Amino acid sequence: MTYFEFLGEHGTTLLLGATTTAKVLVCSTILYVIISMIFGLMRISKNPIVQGIATVYIEIFRGTSLLVQLFWFYYVLPFFGISLEAFVAGVLSLGMNFGAYGAEIVRGGILAVPKGQWEAAHALNFGPVKRIKRIIIPQIFPIVLPPAANLTVELLKATALVALVTVVDLTFEAKQINSITWLSAQAFGTALLIYYFMARFALVPFLRWLEVLAARKVGKERL
Repeated sequence: MTYFEFLGEHGTTLLLGATTTAKVLVCSTILYVIISMIFGLMRISKNPIVQGIATVYIEIFRGTSLLVQLFWFYYVLPFFGISLEAFVAGVLSLGMNFGAYGAEIVRGGILAVPKGQWEAAHALNFGPVKRIKRIIIPQIFPIVLPPAANLTVELLKATALVALVTVVDLTFEAKQINSITWLSAQAFGTALLIYYFMARFALVPFLRWLEVLAARKVGKERL
């Protein structure tokens, strides 16, 4: 079987798997961004309880394997009466794991805002919430977007793990095709190319556009 014959027979199946991968990526990204903002702000709280909760969450999810977390969400939680669909378990595990890393990026971005900006907010008599919302958060986006973009690309690659809990994504479809045809080079080679094109020609340009937009919002030129 030539490679073009392989694509003609299995290309549609792989593209359907890629669509599921894209859905997992989008949902996981939304979740991890929300978690990053919430727990990043909690990490700089002066309340020791709030800061402690954020620290425990971040250390647990950063300090344990994503694969083990995925298995816990899908295989262990049912023993506690919580049954999740494979797609939901995959999104939750990815979102919460990457959210822990993202929270530290947000914390670092907030701490990187010049001290003068905090003093100006105090001089304007802004309360803590208004100070963070109106002064600090708009300025952290050019700081946090480059590392967050790298994290999002890593998230795309990590979506392959959801195949292990039966989510019918690109990796799952490639494994199924390989088990039927034993054409490993064609199956996994095509999957590799699809992942690359998703990252290089869709995700990365979008993230770079966000970086440029964020820099313009605060009057900075992106290098």
